[in-house]
Amino acid sequence: MIQKALRGSGVALVTPFNADGSIDFNGLGKLIDYCFDGGINYLVSLGTTGESVNLSKDEKRAVLDFTIKHNNGRLPVVAGFGGNNTTELLKEIQSNNFDGIDAVLSVSPYYNKPTQAGIIAHYEAVAQVSPKPVILYNVPGRTGSNINAETTIALSKVKNIIGIKEASGNFGQCMQIVNNTSTDFLKISGDDNITLPLIALGFDGVISVSGQGFPKIFSEMVRLSLEGDFAAARKEHYKLLDVTDMLFAEGNPGGIKAVLKLAGICDTHMRLPLVDISESLKQKIKQAFDKITKNA
Repeated sequence: MIQKALRGSGVALVTPFNADGSIDFNGLGKLIDYCFDGGINYLVSLGTTGESVNLSKDEKRAVLDFTIKHNNGRLPVVAGFGGNNTTELLKEIQSNNFDGIDAVLSVSPYYNKPTQAGIIAHYEAVAQVSPKPVILYNVPGRTGSNINAETTIALSKVKNIIGIKEASGNFGQCMQIVNNTSTDFLKISGDDNITLPLIALGFDGVISVSGQGFPKIFSEMVRLSLEGDFAAARKEHYKLLDVTDMLFAEGNPGGIKAVLKLAGICDTHMRLPLVDISESLKQKIKQAFDKITKNA
């Protein structure tokens, strides 16, 4: 059962770029190895953090193919396939090769603000054509609409939908989902800094941004939380609390790319309309990074 393999720490991989804007596959390979060596449980390719909306169709396929090949079966791979044009998304899914992919992460339709009935119909269509299990992704801050608890509960009963990445930050909504879905339905945090309390409420782990910058500390925090050792987990959690806030202070993935540069993984280049974070924020991140790595 794939749900068991996707319990714990997943990371939403960045897409490293060279100075000329081309994809830095060497950096991506180093990042995958860094996550594996740090105890991360699974990889998520082509998510928001991977700047998937700024990649061409061919580039997205190249990133995914490289990730699958370089990973070489070491960790489960979840691939991002989402959009607000349901017809085009279905065509994209049907035309892709899913060898080496264990599950699909599909963001709720953005910009056009569908009703809850529209969200249900969209995901039912995706689940029907997807050759791999589907994980819902609720991130109202980006999509402009929320998948409410009742909709998630209804979708949890749809064949081929196995979980949700919840990034609403709404604890009441999260508790309703935990309380009204089966234990086989994955509840995954989409917010790094509230992962520990969400696991305490019954969540199964996280798809993280900061976890790829500090994989050993972050994966240990999640592992301890899932084991119920919250006293030990809190120590790891608070090591990363301040720096995680910094990572999102000027948008994602600028902050985490600054950390990855400090770790010697890749550079900070992004594609427009995203631009590099400010020098003042870089200095704050560097100070936090140095303190964390010194005390690790």
